[in-house]
Amino acid sequence: MKGNGRKMIPEIKRKEIKTDRLNISYFEKGDPSKELLVLIHGNTSSNLFYLQTIEDLCDDFYVLAPDLRGYGLSEKLPIDAAQGLKVWSEDIRSFLKALNINKKPHLLGWSMGGGVVIQYAIDYPGEIASMILVNPLSPFGYSGSKDEKGTPNNEYFSGTGAGSVNPAFVEALKNKVKDESNSFSAAAVLKSYFAPEYKINSEWEEIFVDSMLQMGIGEDFYPGDFAPCSIWPFTAPGTKGIANAMSPKYVNLSGLSDISPKPPILWFRGAKDSIVSDTCMLDIGYLGKLGYVPGWPGDEVFPAHPMVSQTRYVLEKYKENGGSYEEYIFEDAGHGPHVEKPEEFKNKLTSFIKSL
Repeated sequence: MKGNGRKMIPEIKRKEIKTDRLNISYFEKGDPSKELLVLIHGNTSSNLFYLQTIEDLCDDFYVLAPDLRGYGLSEKLPIDAAQGLKVWSEDIRSFLKALNINKKPHLLGWSMGGGVVIQYAIDYPGEIASMILVNPLSPFGYSGSKDEKGTPNNEYFSGTGAGSVNPAFVEALKNKVKDESNSFSAAAVLKSYFAPEYKINSEWEEIFVDSMLQMGIGEDFYPGDFAPCSIWPFTAPGTKGIANAMSPKYVNLSGLSDISPKPPILWFRGAKDSIVSDTCMLDIGYLGKLGYVPGWPGDEVFPAHPMVSQTRYVLEKYKENGGSYEEYIFEDAGHGPHVEKPEEFKNKLTSFIKSL
């Protein structure tokens, strides 16, 4: 099969293991005696988005890439949103224990997976070698806060969680719509993962779309349940499902700055990211400001969510308290630099880990 213009699509054998929490499907490649790199995917994706990354890195590292609960081919067990990102970070820890891993892993998390990595570090700082955050979820969740310190827009966390997810997108996922002419199809939404000029190979596109459609749909999975709210945009997060688990009601990772020891951090960022951004086209505050959501109450009440600024704020606090981080920007990449710029991604990641 043809690759993304430079390599064949890798064929990596899928494995499964039963942990004390759930059955996890995963990829494994490389020499177990080498440094361990664990790749954690983001929302509306799976470990299939890491196929090329695994192939590129397996000569230098022992690479593991699990499917998270609710995604890919891992067991579809309900997601208790009140646990926030802990539901996944605890799953990852149980995965490593089940494999009898006795070395500290380098944890790489993309998007929501970046938040999962930070949660893991907060709970178990002495158990990891380093963190690589790829366009990570804000430390204060997704949408609904107004400044770099993560101050909530209101006490109800309105406009966050499942109620802010477009129902047409959920319906398209549920019906496994692949037709790109439907702007809510997985194929159409996939394009927003990358910089506008990036052209994805059709065979990779098929793999990624199938990956997106493997996600669990419904109240226990994506997007979750929601409650009515008297404050714009008139929905509040529920207690179940993926989108709610990313709400600032349940996510606050500012404690990262206080952990000890402090593993080194590499922060990867695509300059053209439209999904994790201070002007994000999925953020209800920014959409309201642009006039796409009627009744927007203004910047004082519900501003655009400053996602990148919040990440930088927390990482600077980490640095002030004795930690270290490096920010690396892919100028011509969007939300998925590991897909868009695989060679540059590999080189920087490898040099970072080998410098430790």
